[in-house]
Amino acid sequence: MTIATPGPSIELGVAHFSSIALPPKEFAVMAARAGFASIGLRLHPAFPGAPFYELPVGSQRVQEFKTVADSEGIKVFDIEFFVIDDNFVAASHEATVAAAANIGARRLSVCGDDRDGGRLATNLSEFCALAARYGMSVDIENMGWRTVRTFGDSVAVVNSCGAENAGALVDGIHFFRNGASIDEFRANLGKVKHVQLCDVRGPAPKTSDAMIAEARSGRLAPGEGELPLMELWTAAKHSAAISVEVPIAGPVDPQAHLKHLHDSALGILKPDH
Repeated sequence: MTIATPGPSIELGVAHFSSIALPPKEFAVMAARAGFASIGLRLHPAFPGAPFYELPVGSQRVQEFKTVADSEGIKVFDIEFFVIDDNFVAASHEATVAAAANIGARRLSVCGDDRDGGRLATNLSEFCALAARYGMSVDIENMGWRTVRTFGDSVAVVNSCGAENAGALVDGIHFFRNGASIDEFRANLGKVKHVQLCDVRGPAPKTSDAMIAEARSGRLAPGEGELPLMELWTAAKHSAAISVEVPIAGPVDPQAHLKHLHDSALGILKPDH
């Protein structure tokens, strides 16, 4: 990853959800020109009807994407988003996993929504085994409206599944809004492989609908809210990848939005830049 970053040891990424209306090729260009070193892509829907894009192995579409990404000097870090629920079958996602590996992705992002904890751990383990065959790892992200609700839940599932390539994804909103602390983060640092920066202000929502609304349309750029992101970054910076995830709210130019996210994140990662 060769473009401008907050420092020589930091590669700042940006999640596709930050500008999900942009197809992968256009997102790669705008993210690179905003200063990001890597991107996440959404190649699987996060929920029924959610936007996503396909880059099938061997297709003209994927070749065009690779050409553009290479020319812009930007890499693909992770692929979203898989829900491990009671109907999840790891093998059914092999085409997407193969597509992810084909564009150089290193990690796959999931959430857990199965009340049968044993089955959830088994399915995560099987998905990790599939990912491992393609040289990738899997991160599980806690969300307040899912069965894996807290950061502690994520760590417990990672431990239960027993896969060496399983990790926890810490998202600023989901981490702090669901009761986790910096001390808890430090105690489980070896499990955290990816941290997503975003901010928020005001009291935490209490209902599932309110949590979903805040996660999808209530996020702020890093440093514009009340979350202790500097402390989170200080704890994470030697062990976890760092990216930004803040969806566009309202009629904002995508290029301007991505540039604002990049510059705001620098204020957290390297305040003296």
